[in-house]
Amino acid sequence: LDAVRTGQAERAVVPIESSVEGGVNATLDELAAGRPLAITGETFVAVEFALLARPGTTLDDVKTVGGHPVAQPQCRRWLAGNLPEAQWRPALSNADAARRVADGEIDAALAGRFAAGHYRLAVLADAVHDNATAVTRFVEVGLPGPLPAATGADRTSVIAFLTDDHPGALMDILSQFAVRGVNLTRIESRPTGEGIGRYCFFIDCEGHASTPRVGEALMGLKRTCSSVRFLGSYARNDAGPAARTVPARRSDRCPAREPPSPRRCRGRACSPPQESPPRRATRARTGARPPSPVRGPGSRPSAMPIAAAGARSWRQVNRSGQAW
Repeated sequence: LDAVRTGQAERAVVPIESSVEGGVNATLDELAAGRPLAITGETFVAVEFALLARPGTTLDDVKTVGGHPVAQPQCRRWLAGNLPEAQWRPALSNADAARRVADGEIDAALAGRFAAGHYRLAVLADAVHDNATAVTRFVEVGLPGPLPAATGADRTSVIAFLTDDHPGALMDILSQFAVRGVNLTRIESRPTGEGIGRYCFFIDCEGHASTPRVGEALMGLKRTCSSVRFLGSYARNDAGPAARTVPARRSDRCPAREPPSPRRCRGRACSPPQESPPRRATRARTGARPPSPVRGPGSRPSAMPIAAAGARSWRQVNRSGQAW
């Protein structure tokens, strides 16, 4: 990132999020401070390391292991089971750890298998990881410029700085997206370094800044926060390794995709719960209105805007299910 800021490089590819450890703090802190940078793309890489050492080294000879700080938590159990006495040595990158092995500074490194040929190292163990479905999200970062064109499957990233610490401060931020139907894919807090309790929020949301909903949410965010750093809108790459390897849980499947059942589905879409005949008879006699079906986690709110509710208060609108 420093090379991009100084003009030594046009783009940098850096890890920003791990499915095991969450955000990569070094990257987040660098994006929040200094000259503004912009994210122009993203990709997902499956987490799979190889244990590399100099030729002739055995597992019993390994006393120190190096790698990027994010690599160690992703292989913690493997290291504890196979190299319980080895000490961890953090490196600037996994490639840097492999270089240090070649230079004789450490005994072994967790890095990509391809690094073995580049640094003339031997592979002591392959497919080193604790979670077979773990992925790391990388982003391409450059200097701010024109936004990439919207693709219809985009992500927008911002950093929001709170004006002050007060009850509902986070709610003020979240409501800017919620009332406009913008889905957040990630939110994470990081200390600003200005004192205990001073935080900024890294936010990723679905959609492009050029679309009305996302654009209005960002404008609302500017009115709510003391400062907002825009990190960019770029094409979303959700079809990563995790999407191919993680099986869908049964609870995540729509009943319409299961064997057809006349009680559960009608055609291709799920139908709301139907009243039983006794309830219909009761309604016909008393004129009582049956309660509205409970909304599930994935259901969408009504499109009726809050302004259309007239003189009714927000609380009444919310209770009736007509607003978000």
